[in-house]
Amino acid sequence: MTTRPPAPPGGVAVPPPGGPPGRGTAWAEGVERLRGAATTEPGRLRIIGAAVAALIVLFGAVSLWEVSDRSTAAGDVVGRSQPLSADAASIYRSLADADTASSSGFLAGGQEPREVRQRYEKDIANASRLLVSAAANTRADEESRKQIALLSTELPRYTGLIEQARATNRQGLPLGGAYLRYANEQMTTRLLPAAQRLYEAETGQLYTDYDGARAWPLASIGTGLLALGALGWAQRRSYRRTNRVFNHGLLAATAASTVVLLWLAVGHTVARAELSQARSDGQESLKVLNDARIASLQARAGENLTLVSRGAVLAADNKSDKYDVDFTDNMKQLEAGLASALRLADDDAGRTPLKHAADGVAQWKQRHAAAREADLKGDYDAARDQVIGTDRNKESSGAAFDTVDASLEQAVTHEQREFTGAARSGLGALGGLMTGAAALAVVGAAAALLGVGRRLSEYR
Repeated sequence: MTTRPPAPPGGVAVPPPGGPPGRGTAWAEGVERLRGAATTEPGRLRIIGAAVAALIVLFGAVSLWEVSDRSTAAGDVVGRSQPLSADAASIYRSLADADTASSSGFLAGGQEPREVRQRYEKDIANASRLLVSAAANTRADEESRKQIALLSTELPRYTGLIEQARATNRQGLPLGGAYLRYANEQMTTRLLPAAQRLYEAETGQLYTDYDGARAWPLASIGTGLLALGALGWAQRRSYRRTNRVFNHGLLAATAASTVVLLWLAVGHTVARAELSQARSDGQESLKVLNDARIASLQARAGENLTLVSRGAVLAADNKSDKYDVDFTDNMKQLEAGLASALRLADDDAGRTPLKHAADGVAQWKQRHAAAREADLKGDYDAARDQVIGTDRNKESSGAAFDTVDASLEQAVTHEQREFTGAARSGLGALGGLMTGAAALAVVGAAAALLGVGRRLSEYR
């Protein structure tokens, strides 16, 4: 015989440890209810409706995330990284042009021409302004900021040396040439290499943004195909059980998801094509043109310094004039750059200024050869007039250089315009896709739930 435990005071029974017999946890109860619902058709429909709606919402969320990422990268290409890369190239060009202008002014004698002085000052002011802008906006690594700091420190030292060279030259002292050569050495060994490293860092960031903007939205496409597969299966199941060809809600959800998927595929295809064109027809041409323009500036500086040094600085062979050797090397780089730019040019507007530049290079080489011949014969004044020109003789090597520089600037402007147009078209192809994907995903999920709800109403 079993003895029952005595009741506690007050007559209230205490339940045995572990709870009432047969009662499980809340999770177990939820699983049991779900299993029970799955054994009935209304329960299965509720599960199918919730799963399909969740897949559509997931498709919209993933699309929104990936499109936002691509749009941000494309926007950076247009409005941030490419302008910064172009500014870095302008810093290099301004520094090289300032060095060229300072040597041209020195050759003119104590009374430096006003236009040459203004050109030098404009170049220095432009380089300083762009350095401030680069310091404020660059996203490149610490090395880039290091180069900006180096340029900001060395540029005042360079301008100080140039002013010292000018002051000494006005007094007619030969020491001015030594100051100018030292300033040129600082420019070519410290300032220009730092500007080149800055340009490479910013261009590397530009290519990173290119890759990010052009990447296929694989997660979005995969999720979209999964959602369409689930919608197709749900409609096939409904047809087999009811013999009804269409479920209007599920059909609307399928249409909305299909529109988003096609929009994604077409939008990214167009964006990739336009951004690829911007890179191949715009940025690559700009890089070649910037290199060619810098080579022309360095060649001009070398030509001027050949006359300033008068053989005081020898090349590595200890026989040839260093600056004349530099001129020859830079002219070879210029001609190679022009040939590459002509191959990349895709229309007459891009090719025409390059042909004018090539003609200018041919004239420049001829006039430089004549000036060099006069210099080697000891006729310094004739050589100087052939290089910088006079009121009576406008056909100087300096005039040919001006033709080359102006033509290259025109080509750069054209390629920059082509890049901007193509890149903006690529960004525009993604326009509205974020809002459209989100809206259509919400519509699709709601339509799927309504479609399943209509079927559920038949069981009431």
